[in-house]
Amino acid sequence: MRIIHIVFFMLFVNSIFSQKKNYDFVVSKFDKAQFKSVQDALNAAPSQSDKPIRIFIKKGVYRELVTVDASKKNITLIGEDADSTILIYNNHAGTRLPNGDTLNTWTCASFFIYGDGFTAENISFRNDAGFTAGQAVAVRIEANRASFFNCSFIGNQDVLFLSGSGVKHYFDNCYIEGTTDFIFGAATAYFNKCRIHSKKNSHVTAASTNSIIPYGFVFNECVLTADTNINKVSLGRPWSPTASVTYINCTMDKHIIPEGWNNWKNPANEATARYAEYNSKGTGGNMLGRVSWAKILSTKEAEYYTVDKVLGSWKPYLK
Repeated sequence: MRIIHIVFFMLFVNSIFSQKKNYDFVVSKFDKAQFKSVQDALNAAPSQSDKPIRIFIKKGVYRELVTVDASKKNITLIGEDADSTILIYNNHAGTRLPNGDTLNTWTCASFFIYGDGFTAENISFRNDAGFTAGQAVAVRIEANRASFFNCSFIGNQDVLFLSGSGVKHYFDNCYIEGTTDFIFGAATAYFNKCRIHSKKNSHVTAASTNSIIPYGFVFNECVLTADTNINKVSLGRPWSPTASVTYINCTMDKHIIPEGWNNWKNPANEATARYAEYNSKGTGGNMLGRVSWAKILSTKEAEYYTVDKVLGSWKPYLK
């Protein structure tokens, strides 16, 4: 029995030292930890780091406005539990700040990412401004090479703002929920095996891809679902004329409209928007009724939308 006790004690000690070794900082609202808030941990992180700075966030609801400054490179946030590690705030467009400024699309996020090489795992990012608040971004990403694994992004209008033109992001096994244009912006982003959930008859994406950028948003093996009373959702509308959005091997429920896409009340966009699908499945995945100006890819053409081709030399999924 004494030997068993010694073994368990050694495992406990090793666990403590392992945590100290694996994480640079620990955040907890309840336990004794270095920091009570995520922002405080980020502020303490070294600037311009060439190696990952790992911040472990224990379960809890962290109601705070968070910014990953441009000087805070290679930050990795690791949540203890994907459903119970919640970063939340209620910013929304139209809010008047004490200094007299008014929040807009670019400034109304709950979580801002400016530092390159950001990674998050097992975290729920949320904006709870409400269904009628208008634009209320959960996460805005201006940085390059941001990746998310097993994370959720929950809000209403304009949930996930990928605002940097030409920068690249990766989302793996993530859940994204919203109402109107809830995945939008100018970045190149690869969504792998994510669930995309609509809560309103509106539009999933509003890409603003620059004409010289070959890839915008690429959804690979994703599942598109909706609340039970939702039945008229488009795959996307072009925030800029050369918007690029592609769905590869995705399963779509009946809420996706037969025509698939929307021109944002501007027929001129039909000549320039780069919208495409390959092998869509499910009740809403019937591609026969799609608008004539969207492309149905051949098997050969779909091969140009692999993660390696979209992201190039960057391999976030190998971390």
